[in-house]
Amino acid sequence: MKKEKTIFAAGCFWHIEDYFSKIKGVMNTRVGYTGGSFENPTYKDVCSGGTGHAEAISIDYDSKIVSLENILMIFFSTHDPTTLNKQGADTGTQYRSGIFYIDDSQKLMAENFIEKFFGQ
Repeated sequence: MKKEKTIFAAGCFWHIEDYFSKIKGVMNTRVGYTGGSFENPTYKDVCSGGTGHAEAISIDYDSKIVSLENILMIFFSTHDPTTLNKQGADTGTQYRSGIFYIDDSQKLMAENFIEKFFGQ
């Protein structure tokens, strides 16, 4: 087993967690807020739009079973990353799309994936 971790924002965290919790090789998921201006924000704080946080999911996975590229494919196929601050009926800055990479290798993998599939 090779345990890895990654963090994504893709709209409502309950929706995206449902997808990832069913993937073979995903060992654990946690939802919360990331990318904001202070620690331990409440739902009310985040919904105010003033904290800069996004609803996010932390994913622990076994990279010998599921690759980061596969996880990126799922991430991009389960939401629309081109809509600004909106996913489905949910609107607000907390519903933006984002990849919060853990290290430079994850950053490079995400950048290469985006270039390969989206040409940007």
